Amino acid sequence: MRRVSCLAPKRVSSKVTPTSLARKPPTRGLATAKAPSSLFASLDTFADRHIGPDDRELALMLSQLGYESMDAFVADAVPPKIRVSPADVSNESIPALTESELHARARELGQGNKPFKSYIGMGYHNAVVPPVILRNVMESPAWYTPYTPYQPEIAQGRLESLVNFQTMIMSMTAMDIANASLLDEATAAAEGMVLSFVNNGSKKRTFFVDQGVAPQTLAVLRTRAKGFGIQLVVGDVSRILEDDTLRSDICGALVQYPDVNGSIKDFSSLAESVHSAKALLVCATDLLALTMLKAPGEWGADIVVGNSARFGVPAGYGGPHAAFFACTEKLKRKMPGRLIGRSRDAQGKPAYRLALQTREQHIRREKATSNICTSQALLANMAAMYAVYHGPEGLKRIARKVHALTQLLKSLVEKSGYRVANSEFFDTLTIYAPAANTTAEALHKASTDVGINLRRIDDEFVGVTLDESVGLDDLIVLANVFATAASASPVSPLNLPHVDSIAAVPSALQRKSTFLPHAVFNTHHSETEMLRYIYHLQSKDLGLVHAMIPLGSCTMKLNSTSSMIPLTWPEFSTIHPFAPKDQVTGYLQVIKELESDLCKITGFHACSLQPNSGAAGEYAGLSVIRAYHESRGEGHRDICLIPVSAHGTNPASAVMAGLKVVSVKSLPDGSLDLEDLKAKAEKHKDNLAAFMITYPSTFGVFEDGVQDVLYLDGANLNAQIGLTNPATCGGDVCHMNLHKTFAIPHGGGGPGVGPICVAKHLAPFLPTHPVVPIGDENAINAVSAAPFGSASILLISWAYIKMLGGEGLSESTHAALLNANYMAHRLKDHYSLRYKNKNGRVAHELLIDLQEFDKAAGLKVTDFAKRLQDYGFHPPTCSWPISTCMLIEPTESETLEEIDRFCDAMIQIRKEAEDIITGKQPKDNNLLKNAPHPISVLTTSDAEWNRPYSRQAAAFPVPWLHERKFWPTVSRIDDAYGDLNLICDCPSVEETVESQSA
Repeated sequence: MRRVSCLAPKRVSSKVTPTSLARKPPTRGLATAKAPSSLFASLDTFADRHIGPDDRELALMLSQLGYESMDAFVADAVPPKIRVSPADVSNESIPALTESELHARARELGQGNKPFKSYIGMGYHNAVVPPVILRNVMESPAWYTPYTPYQPEIAQGRLESLVNFQTMIMSMTAMDIANASLLDEATAAAEGMVLSFVNNGSKKRTFFVDQGVAPQTLAVLRTRAKGFGIQLVVGDVSRILEDDTLRSDICGALVQYPDVNGSIKDFSSLAESVHSAKALLVCATDLLALTMLKAPGEWGADIVVGNSARFGVPAGYGGPHAAFFACTEKLKRKMPGRLIGRSRDAQGKPAYRLALQTREQHIRREKATSNICTSQALLANMAAMYAVYHGPEGLKRIARKVHALTQLLKSLVEKSGYRVANSEFFDTLTIYAPAANTTAEALHKASTDVGINLRRIDDEFVGVTLDESVGLDDLIVLANVFATAASASPVSPLNLPHVDSIAAVPSALQRKSTFLPHAVFNTHHSETEMLRYIYHLQSKDLGLVHAMIPLGSCTMKLNSTSSMIPLTWPEFSTIHPFAPKDQVTGYLQVIKELESDLCKITGFHACSLQPNSGAAGEYAGLSVIRAYHESRGEGHRDICLIPVSAHGTNPASAVMAGLKVVSVKSLPDGSLDLEDLKAKAEKHKDNLAAFMITYPSTFGVFEDGVQDVLYLDGANLNAQIGLTNPATCGGDVCHMNLHKTFAIPHGGGGPGVGPICVAKHLAPFLPTHPVVPIGDENAINAVSAAPFGSASILLISWAYIKMLGGEGLSESTHAALLNANYMAHRLKDHYSLRYKNKNGRVAHELLIDLQEFDKAAGLKVTDFAKRLQDYGFHPPTCSWPISTCMLIEPTESETLEEIDRFCDAMIQIRKEAEDIITGKQPKDNNLLKNAPHPISVLTTSDAEWNRPYSRQAAAFPVPWLHERKFWPTVSRIDDAYGDLNLICDCPSVEETVESQSA
């Protein structure tokens, strides 16, 4: 049981009435279950810090809603036939740890991860994270708690940083445009393959993959190709193209540059050959190598992908890492993922925003060919900051050192009798062991004896990849591994050979073009300047450090410091994803416990943590369903029923898994039209593969009659824990968003994790991995590059669950439901509440309809959203799932004071709207239409202030803003201008000089 200060009041339960607690005390108590049992009881219980409302506040909200107990309230909010026993999620099933106990447990498990020096490579490196970036970006809640920058006026800081990322990628790859990051290199390559496929009208179905591509990338390509009916042909691409039959059907080809074995090949002739077949050439590459190698855009690549983690992002046992995706101008409007572009605000000032937002899968649904609706924003920002900090000259110095040390290692191993298979390289050597009268296994034995991992290739070859973390001492130890295995003379610092000043890069492929000439990459090289730049940007962004972010279907709850702390410990952050399993027993135990807890919470049998986003989880779950049907000889089942209220990625994911989408209607009250469902299920019964539903629905209600389904989207799992679960609701598979329900930060637009839990009959089909085998022999191929996806941030959800325990998890759900219903109660007399159940209750979020204001005053959803920014709040989810609505989700972490503050703001805005309706304010020049009001607008001269309201009304409409005000840094941004004038990189040197002169 939870133990807290004896001064705090008791938590409201089914046996405690709120009558004696109705008066709110002048100071808040802790949200407690009972007083400490003894003097020695722990006082750092986590639930008391995570759940926002204290017991008096809970009682007050219950009384406002007309309830005397929490149980009575929940009985009205959640259908009784889907309720589960409280014992299913309890402190007996999931014991609770205090914050100090959690950290001790994490230290204990961390000791199970052996700190070997890994030279495995294969796209993963020992990144050196500059401390100024580690402390002030990765570990800063100002950077990791904001949401995706859909409200650009209060997100200019990270938007600028993401433009830096895009510019970095464009400049280093010499491509025309780059997006704001994808999930990992393998899935980015898969996106490149699908773009190649759809670029020719989906008529040509053969995609070539060069034999030098990393095996994890190939595995993900196989998974993705199956859903689209694409034929993969793997081998020497140059030779494959000589086959006229295959050539006639080619849509694209993928090469790796340098390849997984370190070789550097000239693909310019290949590019010409691919283009002559009217196909696209995709190139996977390495950013640091491109400081020395001719950029892919200079030799004919159409699409360039890769992993940016080498630029200052920890390995983290596989992630999260920000992949990049760049392409030519002609492909820019087909490019998947988010894109940041320059536009202008209402005053004509330059401003950044998400460009081409209509490409988001919320809108394209089953017409989409990608389900990407997120990115790896936090990690992309770290990589961009790394480039800003080092600048082009610093990056060149790092690259030259890595390359020179690799040249030196080549000389040393050859001196010991080995043969290096690739004479041209950047940082990776493939070494032939028998030449030194030894074996690959002997080398691996010698390396593990001194705490080193080499890449396992086969019985004769080993791979070695160096990076910027390697110093002289590391190199000597590494070289002596080879000397020992060959019984050769040991190497010492005193007998090192001379390093050839000529790079081991083909002369025709040596980079001659400049990169990163932009001012931002040539300014902030001292720590003082870098620190100020980081803080300058973060001051422009609203995050949970400032206020509630009530985004519906996004669950912006507390990202606790205590759950974040282990993330950057070296015993977790420095582990290579392909390290031997006996070196990662700590990680494997964390993964095992998290999988077990998620199965207890969902009621399912097995779990896969590999999907590294919610949409990736949808895709993985549906792919598992397809594999299950195929195993039963029913591969013809390809119809997926999806409600119109579903998240837009649902139909996109179904299409990617090779399914055909049939929509199911919703009733006027927002509930599922069961008659339409039954009719369509009957119509398609012979080919029906799955029914996919979000529960509670995206309209914000628990629906009756939902128990006969196959796939449950767990985006709204925060309303279920301890009360019901996806298995009880009838599901066979469910994906979850750990970045929502289980408190992984949204990071300004990523990272995320989307694990899937499945019933027993689907467990054999959970995804495997080609390098680190996991799962059953019937498993589907990998869905992400690393075996456990974004493994390092699994620690956050593991810690969250362990610290709350079963009881705390259940109490969090109760509080989330109550907060939403209290908010609905406060707003119902001022706004139209669109959907509620038969008892008048919503679930954990509420949908308000603003359509009446458009008719009466010409006010759109956007006008209300922008005005909320003036009140210091991030707006709720806008125009989704219904275009005229706002979807509001307060979560359990917000106090009654903060909820009331938000409601007060909404009610005051309603009064401002009424002034427009009654004619007190003009329809085209008012507080809402002109919102938000940044300082630059408020400080204009009296002659320029041509508005029929005061500056006070614009900036300080309620008293508490005088003490606590977050300022938007630009006025309303012109979306149409930004899309018509698509500019997605940093200002050029000339533009910077011009603006400074102005």
